[in-house]
Amino acid sequence: MYLPQLFISMLLFIVLFFGIGFLLNMLLRSTWVMAVIYPVVVVMIVDHVKFFTYFSSPAKSFSQLGQDFIHLQAVDIAILACGMIGAMMAGVAIRMLRVRGYQMF
Repeated sequence: MYLPQLFISMLLFIVLFFGIGFLLNMLLRSTWVMAVIYPVVVVMIVDHVKFFTYFSSPAKSFSQLGQDFIHLQAVDIAILACGMIGAMMAGVAIRMLRVRGYQMF
């Protein structure tokens, strides 16, 4: 992956998950909804196992998930970490707005 492509991907993940997290936090009147949901989103992005396989053969599917996490490249980890940063920034932004008196919905 080229360096400009990496920076653009990282920025897009920050903006994407900040926006989704901000809207979810505002609508659900919570602060850290997206920061809690984000690890599930990462698992859905990384794994190659169908959802119901986690219930039908959990040992095999979780070991496959571990292998998928081990085989991630540093670039992929950086991009996914930026998504978590964006989700956390959304929680901080909502908290700061509520402390300052802004009430969303």
